Amino acid sequence: MVPRYSRPQMDAIWSPAERFRIWFEIEALAAEAMAELGTIPAEAARAIREKGGPRAAAIGPAEVEAIDAIERVTRHDVIAFLTFMGEGIGPEARFMHQGMTSSDVLDTAFAVQLTRAADLLIGDIDALLIQLERRAFEHKLTPTIGRSHGIHAEPTTFGLKLAGHYAEFVRNRTRLVAARAEIATCAISGPVGTQASVDPRVEAFVAGRLGLAVEPVSTQVIPRDRHAAFFATLGIVASGIERLATEVRHLQRSEVREAEEFFHPGQKGSSAMPHKRNPVLSENLTGLARLVRGYVTPAMENVALWHERDISHSSVERVIGPDATIALDFALARLTGMMEKLVIYPERMQANLEALGGVVHSQKVLLALTQAGMSREAAYAAVQRAAMATWTALGRPEARDFRTNLLADAEVTALMDAAALDAAMDPARDFVSVDAIFTRVFGRA
Repeated sequence: MVPRYSRPQMDAIWSPAERFRIWFEIEALAAEAMAELGTIPAEAARAIREKGGPRAAAIGPAEVEAIDAIERVTRHDVIAFLTFMGEGIGPEARFMHQGMTSSDVLDTAFAVQLTRAADLLIGDIDALLIQLERRAFEHKLTPTIGRSHGIHAEPTTFGLKLAGHYAEFVRNRTRLVAARAEIATCAISGPVGTQASVDPRVEAFVAGRLGLAVEPVSTQVIPRDRHAAFFATLGIVASGIERLATEVRHLQRSEVREAEEFFHPGQKGSSAMPHKRNPVLSENLTGLARLVRGYVTPAMENVALWHERDISHSSVERVIGPDATIALDFALARLTGMMEKLVIYPERMQANLEALGGVVHSQKVLLALTQAGMSREAAYAAVQRAAMATWTALGRPEARDFRTNLLADAEVTALMDAAALDAAMDPARDFVSVDAIFTRVFGRA
């Protein structure tokens, strides 16, 4: 991932130096387990740890280049790494990687990286939830117009809008925790996964020390359905980000102006038009979400490997592992900051709510007329008649609001007087269940 969209903690997980350090830890733990079982000499395991540990810890750009130089000859990354480590460990290095295959190291290390990445992403969602909850309660009873098909529907509150996004990210957190658990598996099973050359107890030892579960049956590689589920979850989280970002983009439109990204002092919106205040953060989030979702299909296609293994998945994962997690980490942090500073305009929300002359209360009048004795079909026709008369005359001198048009309809006034109509159209009726919904979402009202 390009530095522009990378945050240090997540980026560090995927650095070559950190990858090599994880590889060493897997090799050292396997050697220690083999020493306990008597497969290799105990002094060899100690030498691997005592001499190899500092060498692995000191890996930096120069050492990465040294390993890469070896790989340019061997054409094999794990062998290049073992050669580099052996140069510092000495003769005991021959006991590293006993009975193991490259996938034991690569797949287990990838699991470690993905679980660490998942931990950061879960923390990112927790930070976002804090801001969504805070802003939802801040605007719990701030009236705004609900829209369906982009058209004014019925009143809602801005707090309810945010509560819906909060609930979605709670679900996304649950999904991510489950995806973390599924990906957190270790395989030290040797060629084609039979464990003929490496004792299953070695695998259990390494898994326990790394905080992973044992892969029940591997085929030399950890089955890629686990990885597909992980990246699919990242794609779902990204879609949640885009849904909220799209809402902000719509609300910031010049015709709407109900909410706006914070515009920093000195910020410029356009190189040509000084008046512009563009929703650049939410547009950026939309793009990043598309990118993360784009990695889901390659992860799905990685599931169908040939026989016990091939490496068609390898090049894919070297790209999508870092890029998807780094991009999503950045996006979640950006979304959190955007929501923390989002500027809300309640007066504009109220003005938009009233802009259509009261027709947004049409359902309440429809229900009141049916309860007063009118058939649903007749009530619908009467209410629609008054609503269309209001809608089509908006902005013209002869325009009348919805209430006036209803009171001019003999079919309506035969069953409802002005007081009954006002009671039916009372805006407070739109928010009678807000506390109940907040209690369901947040556990409190």
